This record gives sequence, C-alpha cells and structure tokens, in this order.
Amino acid sequence: MRHVAIVGSGPAGYYTAETLQKADDIAVDVIDRLPVPYGLIRTGVAPDHQSIKAVSRRYEGVALTDNVRFVGHVAVGTDVTIDELVALYDAVILATGAPNDRPLDIPGADLPGVIGSAAFVGWYNGHPDFAGLNPPLDAPGVAVIGNGNVALDVARILAKTPAEFAGSDIVAHARDALGASAVRHIHILGRRGPHQIAMTPKELGELGHLERASPRVDPADLPPEGDDALLEPGMRKSVTHLRSFVANPVAKPVTIDFDFFAMPIAIEGEGRVQRVIVERTTLDADLRSHGTGETYAIDAGLVISCIGYQTPPIPGVPYEHGRGRFASDDGRILPGLYAVGWARRGPSGTIGTNKPDGARIGEMVLEDIGRGAGKAGRAGLDTLLASRDIIPVTFRDWRRIEEAEVKAALDGNPREKFTSIEAMLEAIGR
Repeated sequence: MRHVAIVGSGPAGYYTAETLQKADDIAVDVIDRLPVPYGLIRTGVAPDHQSIKAVSRRYEGVALTDNVRFVGHVAVGTDVTIDELVALYDAVILATGAPNDRPLDIPGADLPGVIGSAAFVGWYNGHPDFAGLNPPLDAPGVAVIGNGNVALDVARILAKTPAEFAGSDIVAHARDALGASAVRHIHILGRRGPHQIAMTPKELGELGHLERASPRVDPADLPPEGDDALLEPGMRKSVTHLRSFVANPVAKPVTIDFDFFAMPIAIEGEGRVQRVIVERTTLDADLRSHGTGETYAIDAGLVISCIGYQTPPIPGVPYEHGRGRFASDDGRILPGLYAVGWARRGPSGTIGTNKPDGARIGEMVLEDIGRGAGKAGRAGLDTLLASRDIIPVTFRDWRRIEEAEVKAALDGNPREKFTSIEAMLEAIGR
C-alpha cells in the first residue's frame, strides 16, 4: 500500500487527491487545521458567488471515495510535524495555499483601520481566525488598494444592501455590521491604468447592477477607445465595462470610484486611519508605474489592502521569502516532500488553475514513489495522534457540521456558517 498525505483541503489539495485516488493500492489523507474542508471555497470565495462555491461538490465526490480520508482539526507544525509526516508517508504534499496578506509597506500601514483583504474576506466569510475582526464601518470613506477581482469583491460587499445578500452565505455578524454601515464613498486604487487591470468581466459587470451604488470612472484615465482593439477579448470586455461606468448617469447613495494611476504613499490619522495620501503615476514604455510627484488625499476611515497573498512558512521547509511560496524544483521540495497550487506557484491563477496543477503533481508523486516503501501511513498517523490525545474530525463529522449550518440558515440562504472552532466541534458533540 502506498500512503500520501496532503496538507490542506482546498482546491489544490482535492484536485491532487482526485488524481491520486484513481491509482491502485493507495491511501490518501487530506489534513487540515480547521474542522471543515474546502479552504478558499468556504472562506475565500465571495459569499454572493454561490455558483463558484458549488465546485465543492466535486471535491466531496473525491472525499467520499474509499481511499481518500479527511483528517480535520489537526495542525501541521504543532499537532504533528512535517518530519513526522515524511517519516510516516511515502509522499507529503503541501497544499496550504497562500492565506496570509502581503504586507502593505508604506508609512501608516500599522494604524488601526488598515486591514488586509485576507482578514476582511475571512471576516465576512466566517473564518474562525477573523470572526472577531470588527472592521470600522463608521466613516463614509473607504480606500480599497488593488486592481484585481479581490478588490472588486471587497467593494461590492461593502456597497450591497442587506436584501442583496439573500441567497448568499455571508455570516450574520458581517451582514448586520454592513447593514448598519456608514460607508458611502469607496475608492479602488490602482498604480496603473484601465488596460493593466486584473479584473474579469463578470465581476466588473456586477458593479453596474447594485441597488444603491454607482461605479464611476474618470474619462481622462481611459486610453483612446481604438486602443482597446489590441487587448485580448476578456480584457477588452472588462474595459468596455469601465467605459460604461463613465457614461453611467445614475446617482445613488454609494459611489465606487476607480482611481487609476494612483499610488498610495502614506496613510495618516490620529489614533486610527483618517486619510490616504496618493501620488499620481505615469507609465513608462514597459508599462511600469512611476510617481509624478503630484499628490492628493482621500478621506477614509477604513483601508483594505488587496495587493496579494503569501504562503506562511513552515519550520524546516525551504521557503522563497521574496515570492511568498515554498522553494521547490517544479513541485519537488525535498525527498518525499512536494508543493502544489499557490503553495508552489505563489498566489496566481484561479480556482480552476489548480486542476491541471494538482493532476501534474499527483502524477509526479505516483512516478516518484513507485510501489511505496512500506511506511505506516494513516495507521501510523492515527497512533501518533492518539498518543497526543488528538481526535481528528472526519468527513462524516463535517457532514454533521454542514447539516447543522443548513438548519440554522435564514432568508433562503444555503447555510449559516459557524464562525468558531468551538461551535463546529459542539455540532458534532465534542
């Protein structure tokens, strides 16, 4: 029997498990720190994007196969070490994603009210690490730094009415706080221009259909319309949305302003964030942004940095600090140790990008381990955890947690997610 451990139960982990479980004579353990699976699908995808979250049903199909097991509420690095896993399994695959915010390295970034997108998204998605975040929503201005889909998600969630969350799985504490929000002016700041955004057409188009919010673009920031012909079709459609926001005559209580060619250089405030100092930029021939020396201020009681993510290091595992990912040779880290998904590539690509990545790493592992080395595998892990009085959460336990969340749902929502590990464990009688 060959034994493989996958650390992380998000898309990369389950796509890798999907490839591995098709092989003969193999047992795969998917280990996660939380008692619930699916990682980014549960706590990263916007709660009003339920169609994207539906991919978890595919992962469920993998998890229910005889040779794949979910081992939840087991923290690698504390409950069990990487070295111990490598000794027990023929291969250990790190699929931990990139859950940590990339630091915003400007003066004032440590002021209260400056929050990374991983924390803010985790707050409204009910991640136990961020359920108590309590972001300040008592001022009219918010600055969202970044020009990708995460920035759009953040702006859209801030701008929606409570009624617009019907059918979503946004958690109660966020729904209530956003319903009482004083936010009226949202600025999305990007160093470069409309032709350099990393925003997809669907997410941009959603901004044009919000009940109480109007997106706005300064026509002076747009290049000549004829230049759009040089863009690939998806980008061209995204820029078409931006052009429609210029022509949008609808005045609504909340504005979402796209500030292009805008580089935050400082955050100021007395005891908390009150404004963001922005320097106007220009692009060189290589499309890199450079400051012009011209600055302006944006009033903001909340700043959300959406500038990227990084994988947290694990003691003893080689790491590329500049890229925020594990150091590997195309997925191979050390003998018996591998990385997949964002833990391997860095925070790039979509959920679907992890499917071919998981398949490739899975096939690599099968080739490397051959028929296996007769290691203890899951029986050895069970013995080790039992010696430490650690009782893992099983996939059957997860289904009971899910059932309890569905029963608690309100207003036609699919579930009311538990926001603490204690509540999750209580649901299974722990």
